[in-house]
Amino acid sequence: MKCLFLGYNEKQTKLINFLKKKKIFVENKKGKISLDKIKKYDFIISFGYKKIIDKKIINNISRPIINLHMSYLPNNRGSHPNFWSFINNTVKGVTIHEIDKGLDSGPIIFQKKIIFDLKVNKNLTFKQTYRSLFKELEIIFIKNYKKIILRKYRVKTNNILKGSIHKKKDLPTDLKNWNTKILKYLTNR
Repeated sequence: MKCLFLGYNEKQTKLINFLKKKKIFVENKKGKISLDKIKKYDFIISFGYKKIIDKKIINNISRPIINLHMSYLPNNRGSHPNFWSFINNTVKGVTIHEIDKGLDSGPIIFQKKIIFDLKVNKNLTFKQTYRSLFKELEIIFIKNYKKIILRKYRVKTNNILKGSIHKKKDLPTDLKNWNTKILKYLTNR
């Protein structure tokens, strides 16, 4: 099998080497993709991919692209979902879903809620919670990779009418860096 892995490289995520160990050919790409070049792959995974995939590609591939997203969809679709889960006080978690024509609006395959207790851990930073969500996505993917690759999963509707969406430009300028303590940041807002 051949996989196109969009986004993070093998130094950033262990998923690429995991797939290679399962005898899957994996090619990693961060840049734009074109329809003619992606047709040679059996499946496509998107994790940390910063580009919007063209609707022409989505409409003309044989199976949906799978996206790993660091929020409990439909909340916090788009950019910086971990940050917005704290700002909007929404459920924190991770989602693996199929990509459709909308932004993080495709059918949900796997999800997990993650609890970060800021009262217990007052020094928790955005970077630490990001890392926790990142690791959890890797764990869920590895646990379910056969179902994902063979498309042996059930999807549930992603009710985007109940969720939220954020763009990169929405990030407040008062956030100086990701090592900021979340509780302190929220208190000062």
